[in-house]
Amino acid sequence: MTETYSKSRQRAEIAFGNVQTQFFAKNQAAEELESDAQSQQAKTLRLREARLAREQSDRVSATSALIAKRARGR
Repeated sequence: MTETYSKSRQRAEIAFGNVQTQFFAKNQAAEELESDAQSQQAKTLRLREARLAREQSDRVSATSALIAKRARGR
């Protein structure tokens, strides 16, 4: 069953559709930006943890080497 609307109603429907499309496009863009920000934060955290672990390992190695050097010196 097809209804025929007045010209002003048709224009209003088209305008509303355009606004709705823009609204959904903005929401999708905002969701994509949020997703990108979350993945960037996760990567930053992962890299920070790796750096801290590497620095800790380097400190342990340096300490061990220093202790070994002092032990040989005696």
